[in-house]
Order: sequence, then structure tokens, then C-alpha cells
Amino acid sequence: MYVTHVALDDFRSYRHVVVELAPGVTVFTGPNGQGKTNFVEAIAYLSTLSSHRVGADTALVRATANPPHPGGAVIRAKLVRGGRERILEIEIISGKANRARVNRAAVAPKELPGQVRTVTFSPEDLSLVRSEPGVRRRFLDEGLTQLNPSYGALKSEHDKIVRQRGALLKQLKYGADEYAQSTLEVWNQKLAEVAAQVIIARANLVEQLRGPAQAAHEHVSEGARQLELQYVAAIDSIIPPPTDSEESREELTNRLLQAMELKRKDEISRGVNLVGAHRDDLEIGLDHLPVRGYASHGESWSVALALRLGMFAVLGGQDEDASQRPILILDDVFAELDAGRREALGRLVSGAEQVLITAAVPEDLPESLHATQLRVRRDDEEGTQIGEGVELGSKAEAEGVNEDGTESGS
Repeated sequence: MYVTHVALDDFRSYRHVVVELAPGVTVFTGPNGQGKTNFVEAIAYLSTLSSHRVGADTALVRATANPPHPGGAVIRAKLVRGGRERILEIEIISGKANRARVNRAAVAPKELPGQVRTVTFSPEDLSLVRSEPGVRRRFLDEGLTQLNPSYGALKSEHDKIVRQRGALLKQLKYGADEYAQSTLEVWNQKLAEVAAQVIIARANLVEQLRGPAQAAHEHVSEGARQLELQYVAAIDSIIPPPTDSEESREELTNRLLQAMELKRKDEISRGVNLVGAHRDDLEIGLDHLPVRGYASHGESWSVALALRLGMFAVLGGQDEDASQRPILILDDVFAELDAGRREALGRLVSGAEQVLITAAVPEDLPESLHATQLRVRRDDEEGTQIGEGVELGSKAEAEGVNEDGTESGS
């Protein structure tokens, strides 16, 4: 799959721009702070409904947003997948629910991840290795949402139950009545049932991810050390990947309920949830040693890169039909790699139908990489502009997306 045209209005540093793209490798170059990352971030947002840089959508809206989109930002892209074209659009509105469209028809925003798949590797991905478990859980959850958009609704339900049960535990901490005590049993059952589904989905994804990630790591690190991945549930020690069947869900639900009963006094005394998928982790090791705290800077980069390339494979990167492979985004990563890892990564990305790369200077790229280069420049009045040469500006009118950012025929 690939995008042929992208139009942005009031997104980050972009006041308005329309960019034409092609399959293959495209490199966006320019000094830091010009808006290169902002552009690829917009494309990735269509597939994940989140930013890899910030937690809240408010930061995505240009501070001086003007009509026709006051207080909001618009991302519109023309996607080609399996020989079929479709136009995807999302309007990010400050303080309100976002709005989405597919081929001009209104849809729920949660339907967009099923339309386009992307995998982004950026400097922030070092946090996959070095940061807290929540970062690694989010990595798995974003992959699952792209594989099966309905997982996003399941995860949202889990998080909602965790919040509501947490509020009840706080009430019980300060001496709530018997009704609240009985209500806790209801929330225990709800959380156990939903958490079991989340845990099973994540564990199965790790099983799919392990082989491709190990292969990618062996390639970029030249087989220095063996990469190990294991999903670890907080309710127990490492659990083997359960099959997604009614029997396995029921068994895991019962284990979660038992854990809640054992931790009941602790949960009430502390007023927090101590059981659930929100406390699990993806354990990463090299030759039986945890990466966190033991891996060097270079090894950490290799592991983070292997995780992203492994996810690329799981999401269709090894599909014989190139049109089903995700769009691969490499955001300012080549500058962080040594020459050997640059060349190894350059060879690995050749399997994607479309690769979008940002780099401050072309010299950061491996010599073997053949790409179209687009220059990025930020203007205080007009916002960031993208073009092929020194004279930068919006591309010519394109089929399906006009130069003013609207759809043809609208």
C-alpha cells in the first residue's frame, strides 16, 4: 500500500500544503525544526489515531489555526491498496470529538486504522528498551489495533473499567458502605473478563512477533547476540501464549479473579488496581540478560529497530502481495546509527512498497539507498512547505485532492 497525495491544514507547523508522493523510497531533508517529522507523523496518525511524540491531540493543532478549520487540523490522504484508491480524512478538533471520512462518507475515527497500516521507527523508540512497561504495552496495543481495529474498542473498554474500578477502590479505602463492597464483585468480574481477552491478544502477538524480530535483529547486529521476547503477566510468572478460545479465556478469567481475591486487602488499603492487563510487560532480553540496564547504546538501537521491523513483518511486511505491506516510516534514525547498521537497515527496507524517511542532510543516508528527495522549509507566515528544489510550495493539482486541500468534485 502507498499514499499518492497528502493534504494538511493547520497540522503542527503546516498552515496548508499538498504533497504528491510515489511508491518506493522518499526522503524529506532539511535542517532540524523545519517540520519533517510533523509531515510523516500526520500519515502515521491515520493508522494509529495517536502520535508517537505526544499523548494528547491538542498539540497536533497549529497554534494559529485559521478558517476554514478554526480550532482544528485536517489530514487528508489518497491511499492505493490492492489497486483500489480511497481518500481518508480526519479532522482533529481541539476540545471536541474528532471527525473522519472515507471517500467523502462520514465514519467513526476508529475505522481508519483498518484502512491503512504504517510502522514508524523514530528516536523515541529507544524508550521501548529503556522506559517503563507502559511504553511496551502501547507498542503491542498499537500493533493489535492495526491488525484488528476492533481491538481498539476492547482496549478502551478495559481502560474504562480500570478507571471505574479504581475510583471504587478509593471509596472503599475511606470506608464505603456494604453496597460498594458488593459492587466491587461486579467490577471484578467485568475486569477479569476483558483483561483476559487483552492478555491473550497481546501474548499471541508476541508469539507472532518473536521470529521476525529475531531475524531482523540478527541482520542489523550481525548476529552478535540472541534477541528474546516474552509477554509477562502481572498475575503470575511468564504465561505461555494461550489460544484464543472460550476455554482459555474462561481459565484466564478465573485466574484473574483469584488474583483479585488474594490482593483484595492490598487493593482496598492502597486504593488502586493491582490486577489487570494494565500491569503487564513485554520482557526483552539478549542472551538471557534483560536489555534494560545491560544493553549498550548501540545494542539498544538494534533491539528497538528489530522490534519495529518485526512488527512491520507481522502487519504484512512479508506478504507476497506488496500492496498489503504497511507504509514504513523512518523518522530521523539514520543519523543515530553507525555505518554498518545504516547499510543493514537500507537493505531491509527495500521490501516495503513505500518508505518515507526524514533526515537533516542526505549524508546521513546509506549510499546504497536510492530515493526521491523532497526539501522541507519552514516559513513564519506560510508555515512549513515541501518541494523538490529550492523553490518550495504546494504541488500541482492532483487527481482526488485539489491544491487547496479539498477533494476533487467537492
